[in-house]
Amino acid sequence: MEVSPPESGQPEIASGKAGGSARREYERRSTKREERVRAAHPRIGGFLLAISEEPQSTRAWAVGARGEALLGKGLDGLAAKGVRVLHDRRIPRTRANIDHLAVSSAGVFVIDAKRYSGRPSKRSVGGLFRPRVTLLMVGGRNQTKLVDGAHKQVDVVRSALDAAGFADVPVRGMLCFIEASWPLIGGSFVIDGIDVLWPKKAAEHLLAPGTLDEAMTDRVHRTLATAFPTA
Repeated sequence: MEVSPPESGQPEIASGKAGGSARREYERRSTKREERVRAAHPRIGGFLLAISEEPQSTRAWAVGARGEALLGKGLDGLAAKGVRVLHDRRIPRTRANIDHLAVSSAGVFVIDAKRYSGRPSKRSVGGLFRPRVTLLMVGGRNQTKLVDGAHKQVDVVRSALDAAGFADVPVRGMLCFIEASWPLIGGSFVIDGIDVLWPKKAAEHLLAPGTLDEAMTDRVHRTLATAFPTA
């Protein structure tokens, strides 16, 4: 777990471990499965576990944890350029968490890490007799629910900052696809106010010039660390 250097007289901030809660959920599910199989088949349980694959719903947690860890490592590498990061933060009074929060001169970024295969794109549907809407497609599948989830995270971060007196600090949501099939030119886009991109493109946004000075960046970072504790 990384620890951010404190302001004079301020306690250190634990930035968190990227992918930590997803890894723990994977281990919990994997252990439960092993216990069930061994209890049902005392003599051959180990053999059955060795020749069978874990359910996709279990493997998905491990895949997600690795994706969060990869992105987290890249974000931590931006510290020397003034970007302050928090990983794997719990949303109070819920079972949900935020993968990454980044604070820079350009504002606050709520980053949801995704490790999906296929190419992200947006598709407009409807018109004439139906409302026209824009869908997020990944590898040909409708994944618009990810945009809805990103908005919920942005909303809780926005509310926390407003309550702390930082209403003027901009907040932007990102869906960052770690190993998707992006084209050589272009590829990133915005859907309903949420950036859909890859790690290097996300870093460009974080490093863009902005209005927050170092002291303000530190105060916002500290406020978010308190509002969203480590998961």
